[in-house]
Amino acid sequence: MIKQKATGELIVISGPSGAGKGTVISKLLEDNKDLWLSISATSRKPRGKEKDGVEYYFLSEEDFVKKIDEDYFLEYAKYQDNYYGTPKSTIVDKLKEGLDVILEIEIQGAAKIKELVPEAIFIFILPPTEKELLKRLIGRNTEDSNKIIKRFERAYKEINEVTKYNYVVVNDEIDNAVEKVKSIIKAEKCRVDRIEDITLANQEEIIHEAIINKKFIDKTIYDNIKK
Repeated sequence: MIKQKATGELIVISGPSGAGKGTVISKLLEDNKDLWLSISATSRKPRGKEKDGVEYYFLSEEDFVKKIDEDYFLEYAKYQDNYYGTPKSTIVDKLKEGLDVILEIEIQGAAKIKELVPEAIFIFILPPTEKELLKRLIGRNTEDSNKIIKRFERAYKEINEVTKYNYVVVNDEIDNAVEKVKSIIKAEKCRVDRIEDITLANQEEIIHEAIINKKFIDKTIYDNIKK
């Protein structure tokens, strides 16, 4: 019998703006109650219908820097003139509860997590083409053309970071991409180094112990096993 580790897994999901990683994660959370999404903090202003405590914890730059000094974040990074960070304490609590924790973070933050927790699962979400990426950025209709161009240029550079991740998933069709991420998580949980213990059934244990201790299996034991 296989006994899985009691603690949950840390799953880091990154990708360029417009890759659709947020949509993929939303679908994952709908289908799996053992997943918990960590909400990041940011110093940027909310976009569109974003709400504090839902998409992000929105902080002033002054408050963000103060929390850095208080060692509040597991990791933080500055991205396009705004701070982004991952609150530490809640993540630790959720992992201890046995929940798998998803971090949707920028590439800079993911690199820091890899230094701190190298055994975490790192997944990179890609758009199917650069043309589709630009189309998605424009379709958001939340930023002016100059900011969209900057995001596209940044995304182009970020794609080169894919080799630093364990897995890459192309988000060409949302349900297909979600199934791939699910399969990755399932496969990771089957890895030998993620198993806490393996125990055999009683009869198998008897044979095992007999072999290890170089003892003969008497007829009574043999007859019981045959049953």
